[in-house]
Parts: sequence; structure tokens; C-alpha cells
Amino acid sequence: MCGIVGYIGKQKASAIILEGLKRLEYRGYDSAGVATLTGSRFDLAKKIGRVAGLIKSTSAQKMPGTTGIGHTRWATHGGVTDANAHPHISSDQKIALIHNGVIENYASIKKFLLTKGYTFQSETDTEVLGNLIAYHYQKEPATSEGSRFVESVRKTLRHVEGTYGIAVMCGDCPAEIVAARKGSPLILGVGDGEYMLASDVSAIISRTQNVVYLKDGEIVHITAKSFSISTLDSEDVSPVIDKVTWRIEDAELGTHAHFMEKEIFEQPAALENSMRGRFSEDGSTAQFGGLNISAVDFRQIDRFHFLACGSAWHACLVAEHLIERFARVPVEVDYASEFRYRNTPLSKNALFFTLSQSGETIDTLAAMREAKRKGYKVLAVNNVVGSSIAREADGGVYQHVGPEIGVASTKAFTSQLLLGAMLALYVGRMRDMSFNDGVDYVHALKGAPDLVRKTLELAPQLKGIAKRYAHYHDFLFLGRLSLFPVALEGALKLKEISYIHAEGYPAAEMKHGPIALISEQCPSVFLVPSGEMFNKVVSSMQEIKARKGKIIAIATEKCDLPAGLADEVILIPECHEAVLPIVATVPVQLLSYYIAVELNRDVDKPRNLAKSVTVE
Repeated sequence: MCGIVGYIGKQKASAIILEGLKRLEYRGYDSAGVATLTGSRFDLAKKIGRVAGLIKSTSAQKMPGTTGIGHTRWATHGGVTDANAHPHISSDQKIALIHNGVIENYASIKKFLLTKGYTFQSETDTEVLGNLIAYHYQKEPATSEGSRFVESVRKTLRHVEGTYGIAVMCGDCPAEIVAARKGSPLILGVGDGEYMLASDVSAIISRTQNVVYLKDGEIVHITAKSFSISTLDSEDVSPVIDKVTWRIEDAELGTHAHFMEKEIFEQPAALENSMRGRFSEDGSTAQFGGLNISAVDFRQIDRFHFLACGSAWHACLVAEHLIERFARVPVEVDYASEFRYRNTPLSKNALFFTLSQSGETIDTLAAMREAKRKGYKVLAVNNVVGSSIAREADGGVYQHVGPEIGVASTKAFTSQLLLGAMLALYVGRMRDMSFNDGVDYVHALKGAPDLVRKTLELAPQLKGIAKRYAHYHDFLFLGRLSLFPVALEGALKLKEISYIHAEGYPAAEMKHGPIALISEQCPSVFLVPSGEMFNKVVSSMQEIKARKGKIIAIATEKCDLPAGLADEVILIPECHEAVLPIVATVPVQLLSYYIAVELNRDVDKPRNLAKSVTVE
């Protein structure tokens, strides 16, 4: 949610910032703005709607400054208006500020500032923060202006409660930016004679691959020639400069119509990257280099506890099925947003896993901290090196799928399914899975990318089905065992990008209530495996058909469906049960994508949604 971009250098800041904001559009936003410094004067432009509208408005303005900050806002405090868009200028015109996060005690601070003569033009908590910095700046002893500026920010942040990623400019310091973070990501880019700030590395990768990932409680003071990092307690911090390994081309559309389409078709390569180097030499098990837990300690674990949100939560449900099936270890899966507010009885020898593509999901981060507070080891599965969850976890696994720009997760989700299946293998081989079964399992996982490639060849068929079904307003997605979470994911994808109401259920639960929804106007998407569940799922399909419901069946090739039972049949490759959820996910992704395209939806930037949810 929200995006931050800042720039200090020799070039016109507004053009560089606007380019960065365009690259952050996928995070979700409803308004955008930019402010630059020319001498002691702030040049400001902000506007509701897309960054393209902001670019048009700034093109008519002269914004020659080489120091600036820009923002894309996802509304929390106050509605979607130009006045509520960032940046905000303090009422004394000294401070300009952009902010991601939520200031929880803003009301009491605002009340105090009103007594000191400060005025407010917006409904936001962010403007309160800017005026408080201005208040402390006015009170700060007149040492060097830069030091005075930094200390005013430091004193302000000691008084606020909540989360923030901020970038601040001061009219008295025309070539300086002060930035800080607590619970909201912030990255410093170190370029050639220039510095950049961003909430996401994709905003700055076109200008530099050298970055510093700021930690919670850190403040960075950037000038035209250098930067320094300190803590809220005024302790100096030695910066660690990391190198981003992916290229700007990885975050561009190429020949695809949308990033979601691109990322669906990138899944075979993404799966190969996720598993590369992670199988033993004898080909009988998985291996993970970053878990930081020995095999002996792993054997003592008597329960796994998974924490995640959204699509990652669905991936955890699949991991639960596979771990219990192949490793015989009990698994609990919690919504991260609920976990820390429950007084959950926990096993003494439990091990926690968090799943988050961005590594910045605020609910997952908070749940991880709660588990660690209770003395548990927490391992993480995420895709972003240097993210908050990656840094704070006791160990973990990077997904290595490259940047995922589309808001609706696709390649990150199937990578999480793969890594969950590999974890089930890893633990199973430590316990009672035989060598031969392990070899078969590894062989199946290694074949997953080619099976996904074969499934992607069904795209034209799914595009045709999407045209026939795009006008329906309700859908049901139904599956059993490890395909039930895939049904949940299919329903979520359709809701996210087409705005069609959809629900996912275990197929057998239909007769316990949801069957009341069945009509000719409510199609059902069935995920049909061969094997022991086949007849059970067919029975549920017959219940739907008897009530004149339309059926779209996604079935494996060995399924012998009764003639006429399904209105549409999509045949996917037969495969090992550890790989089946990955392969079955591809058709539901394509179906949702093509329905959204047919309805002319904004596929990569669906309304009200954000790629990374960084506010609670």
C-alpha cells in the first residue's frame, strides 16, 4: 500500500520521481503527488486518480528543483481528495512530508498543535506529523540547519505511536532529505552522484542496483554528497549496501498485455528458480540452506504453525495437507491478522512458518513478532531479499521468482505451493518416508515446470470459456483435500480482478447450505482429480446438475467424466498429488484473467486493492 519515492542529485527531481511512482502503481493507490525544492520554495502538485493525471498536471508547472519527494496514497484517514493526497506542507511552509503507515495518536497531537497556532488543510494523520516536525524545528536550538532538521524529525518520532515510513524536506535545507521507518518498508538507493528513496526497489532499479534496507527505528539523513544513518536514540549506524540481483527488464511488460498475464506465463521458469539447488545429490529429498535449524532439532518438532494472509494463506492450507499426508506432523494454519489477538494454546515444541511474497505484510510481520515474543523459532518463506520478515525471521527460504508486479498473486503463489511441497518432502524423509518414495517425489517436483508449460497451452480454450461466462454475477469454486485451497484461490482471483462475487468450498459441503445458491445463473467450477476422490466429486457435480447449475470442470486426464455432466471440460495433465495443486491453479488463474479482460477491468491495478498490505 502507498508508495514513496525521493531524489537528491543533479537532475530534475520531478521527472525521476514521477517515473518511480509509475513503477509503484501496482502497489495500489487512489491519488498521487510530488513536491520539489527550489531554493527555500516548495513546488507542489497532487491529484486524485492515476499517476498519468499527475504527470499531465506537472507538465504545465515549472518544477526545476533537484531535490524532491513523491507519493502514491491508499486512503486510510480521510477520503480520496486532492487535499488529502501527499505530500503535505506544514502550515508555516517549512516542512514537506510524505508518509506510509498509520499514526495512531494523531488526534491528541492535532489537538495540541491547534493550541500552538498550527492549521490543517486535510483530514489525514500525515499532515499532523508534518506540523509536529515543524513545531520541533521551530523550537530546536539554532545549530547547523541540517542538524536542526534531523533532530526535529527525531524528536517528533519519539512522540508518535503507530507505523511509518516517511520522507521529509525542509525549506531551510534545499539539498537534504530526512527519512525514517517503523513497520513500513523504506530503501535508500546509492547511485552515481545521486541518492534515491523508495518503499519498493522497483521504483529505483532503473537508476541503481546498490541499496540500503533501512531497519525499524532508523533515520537516514541524505545530502547531495553523502548520507548517514542513526537510531531514534541518536546512535550511529554503519550502513550495509546490498546489490539488487534482478534487472529493470524483469519488471517490464514486454509483449504481454498485462503484468498478470506475463507472470502467469512466467510460472514454469519461476518454479525452476524456486527449486534450483534445493535437492540432495542422491535425488531423494529436498535441502534448504537457510533454515538455521539442524535435522536433529527438526525431528523434535511436534507441530508446525503457519501464519499468512490472502493467497499465501491458501498456500499454507495446501502445505498443511501435504505435511500431514507425507510427514505425519500435525499442522495449524492461522490468519496472521487473527493470531496475535487470540490466546492460542501452543505446543511446547512447535515451529512457526510465515509466508509473505513481499516480506512486508504488516499482519504477518506482527504475528511473527508475537510468536517470537512467546519464545518460538520462526522461519519465513518470502520473495524479497532484505524485507522486514526476512531480516527478523530466525531462518527461511527465498522464493527467487523475481518481481511480481500484478496485484493478484500468480507466480509467487505457485512458488509457495512448490516450497510447501518441498518442505513436506524434507520433513517426511526425516521421519518415515522411504528412499524410493522420496526419489519418486523429487522426480515429480522436478517435472512440475513442464507440466505447467503443458497446462498453459490450454489458454485459448480458457479464453473461449471466459467469453461465454463473463456475464455471470456469481461463481462457486469447489474441490476436495489439497484442491479445496485451490478452489479458495480461484474464487479470490475472480473477485480480485473481475469484481464478480465468487466463493470457494469443499465440494462435499455443498449440501450443508451453499447448494441453496445453485441456479442456472450461478456456474460452479469443479476441480476434479482422478483416484479415490473422483467418485465423491462426481457425486457433488451430479447434485449441481440436478438443480440446473452450469458446471466448468477442471479435471485430470485420467478422469472419465459421465457424458454431459459438465458444460465445459478442461483437461490438465495427470500428476503426483504433491504437484497437482500447482498444475490445477493455472486454469483458475487463466479463467479469472480472461474474464476480467473480457469485462475490460484494470487487471493489474484492481480497485481498492494493494499489492503489499503495510497498514493493519
